[in-house]
Amino acid sequence: MRPFHYSPLPAHVIFGFGTVATLGDEVDRLGCARALVLTTPEQAKLADLAESQLGAKCAGAFTQAQMHTPVEITEQALVHARAVDADCLVAIGGGSTTGLSKALALRTDLPQVILPTTYAGSEATPILGETTGGEKTTQRTFKVLPESIIYDVDLTMTLPRRLSAVSGMNAIAHAVEALYAKEVNPVIALLAQDGIRALATALPVITDKPDEREARSDALYGAWACGTCLGAVGMALHHKLCHVLGGSFNLPHAETHAIVLPHAAAYNRSSARQAMSLAAAALGAEDAPVGLFALNRALGIPLALKEIGMPADGIDKAVELAMSSPYWNPRPIEKASLRELLQNAYEGRAPAAA
Repeated sequence: MRPFHYSPLPAHVIFGFGTVATLGDEVDRLGCARALVLTTPEQAKLADLAESQLGAKCAGAFTQAQMHTPVEITEQALVHARAVDADCLVAIGGGSTTGLSKALALRTDLPQVILPTTYAGSEATPILGETTGGEKTTQRTFKVLPESIIYDVDLTMTLPRRLSAVSGMNAIAHAVEALYAKEVNPVIALLAQDGIRALATALPVITDKPDEREARSDALYGAWACGTCLGAVGMALHHKLCHVLGGSFNLPHAETHAIVLPHAAAYNRSSARQAMSLAAAALGAEDAPVGLFALNRALGIPLALKEIGMPADGIDKAVELAMSSPYWNPRPIEKASLRELLQNAYEGRAPAAA
C-alpha cells in the first residue's frame, strides 16, 4: 500500500424518497430563517416546491441560473440576495443551479442547502467553475462546499431519458478521472468504482424504463459517490478540456463531458493502467475507453462534439487554451496528441482498444 492523505469532506447528506420534507428542518439546523431559493428559468416550478416546504423561512426566489455559471448572472443574484436579506441559500435543480449557489456562497459566505434533480454530482464538491469573457476558470475552496445536501429520489423521477443519460455520464467522468488523480487514495478508489458501477448499471434501465424507482435510486447514489470523488481529489485532462470547451464555445456541460470522456481515458490509458483496469471492471468491460464509448452509444448520447455545436475551426483554439494553463495529468500534455484527441471527439470516432 502506497502512502496517502485523505480528508473527508464535512457535508451533511440526507438520502431517500420524499426527503424534500426535511428542507425546513435543515434550514433550522443551520440556524437560518431567511432562505433564498435558487433555480433555472426552465425549473422555476421547483422554486414553488421549495417555498411550500420553507413557509415563512422563504425570503424569496431567484430563477435565472444558467449553464457554466456566468459571472454577470451571479452579480444579479447577489443584488437580489442582499435585497431580501437572505441568511442562507437553497438551490433546487441541476449543476447550473448548484454552480450559482456556490458562486454566491463564495461572495457572501452564506450556508447552502442543495437539492439535486440531476446526476451532476457538483453538490458534493468544494469546486466552483465560473465563466466570464468566454473563458471558464475553476477554483477549489471550502467556502463553496454546501453544508447540506438533500437527495430526494422523487425529484429525479421525471428527469427525461436524455438528460438522465448525459448527466449520469458526466458523473461517471468524475469517478474515472479520480481513479488516476494525483491525490487518489484507497477510500476514493473504492468509492469511484462503486459509483461507476451503480451508474453504468442503472442508466440503461432508466433509458428503457424512466420510472424504475430502484434504478433511479441507484443512479442518484452513484452521482453522490462520483461527486464525492471529484471533491476529494484533483482534476486532470478530462475536466480541463471540458472546462475549455464549455466556457469558450458554450457547449452543453453534461454532453461535453460524456463525449470527451472515452477519448480522455484513451489518452491516459498507457500512463494509468491500474486506474483504467479498475474503471473497466466497474463498467463490466474489457477496456475502459471502449466501454465508455459503448455506454454512450447504448444510451443514445451524441458521440461527436460537432453534433452539439462545436465549430471545426475551434479545435486549435481549444488546444491552445488547454495547454496554456494545464491541470496535472498522468501523461504529459503533448500538443499533437491533444489535437488528435479533440479531432477524434469532434468526429465521434470510437477509441481503439488497448
